[in-house]
Amino acid sequence: MLPDGFNGAMTRRPNPNRSGEKNVLWLYGIHAVRAALENPHRKCRRAVLTQTAAGHIGERVLRGIDVQIVGADEVSRILPPGAVHQGVALACDPLPRRDLDEITAGEARKIVVVLDQISDPQNVGAILRSAAGFDAAAVIVQDRHAPPESGALAKAASGALDIVPYLPVVNIARALEQLGDAGFWRIALGQGSGRALADAMAAGNVVLVLGSEGAGIRHLVRARCDDTASIPIGPRMESLNVSNAAAIALYECRRSK
Repeated sequence: MLPDGFNGAMTRRPNPNRSGEKNVLWLYGIHAVRAALENPHRKCRRAVLTQTAAGHIGERVLRGIDVQIVGADEVSRILPPGAVHQGVALACDPLPRRDLDEITAGEARKIVVVLDQISDPQNVGAILRSAAGFDAAAVIVQDRHAPPESGALAKAASGALDIVPYLPVVNIARALEQLGDAGFWRIALGQGSGRALADAMAAGNVVLVLGSEGAGIRHLVRARCDDTASIPIGPRMESLNVSNAAAIALYECRRSK
């Protein structure tokens, strides 16, 4: 039985591509879907979910969109094989593109994360989640070498994709120049290079630049940074996973505030 206030209908075989929905993005997972529904910048079209998932998400959040209550197998049929959907799929439009000028505007101290050619959706999703947890202003990526907005990225980010602006740009070096012109202190984070991150921190706006675990930060990108720093770790481990390093660096930025 549908909870009171739902605008929904029972169905056995939800059509993943209704008329006018051929280019929609399908998000899945309780946290990702709830965050999308609560994001005023996200246009949501319909939710296909189990009764249990509807209870977890809540009537207030689901009110006002088309809701279809189905079995878990029907949700699976809409999504890519192996998607861990927790009984919910949401058809929505991609987020509108944000401008870097929006991110740099204002007087409050800001932290921006720049990812140079980090392509794994799990790592990028985890970084988005840390960015949301430590109140970063944006996560900037290069559009050709980063995961696009997708259900997999939103699920890995556990809702953070709809909390922290995710900005694909054509040229990372140029974006860093623009951030520098806006007064941001740009720190290239690399294992074993430069001074300790705590000593490199600035009092004002900060950009944390992280590279892929294999190639690291490219030379042209590093050349646009003001300082190079590392996170000191013990000798038993050579390096940290990039998403773990991002979480520690974001904590250090917030602690230094």
